Amino acid sequence: MGEEFYSIIKLVSGEEIFSLISIEDEEDPTIILQNPVIMKLIHHKSGIHVKIKQWIDLSDEDIFIIKSDKIITMTESNDEKLIGIYNDFVEESGDENIDLENTDSFHTKPSTKMGYISSVEKARKDLEDIFNREIQENQSPE
Repeated sequence: MGEEFYSIIKLVSGEEIFSLISIEDEEDPTIILQNPVIMKLIHHKSGIHVKIKQWIDLSDEDIFIIKSDKIITMTESNDEKLIGIYNDFVEESGDENIDLENTDSFHTKPSTKMGYISSVEKARKDLEDIFNREIQENQSPE
């Protein structure tokens, strides 16, 4: 196996992949991808966030091979933050078997920090009170 390095790869399909790669056979290069992911930058008022997901969602494999004719360009990445995000994602996804029937662990419970400030019953009562006040104000003679 050739020397391993982190790389950003742009494929002819338009996909951009981040992966730990090695290159085999200099004459007819074959690129070996280890745990390839797709990363997208999301600009938000709280800052820039990185959304990361597996390149091929339903595969159990973590090594893929691409021929060089499927690549537009590639560049080595030494960005420590990007590499850290990638390594954290790879470690977390690991070899876990995900139970698709029991996905409670994937859901985030709302909190007051997220904007959750009331129960449905309290919100319904508050809205009914506002509605009733508006009706009374519009029906009262001036």
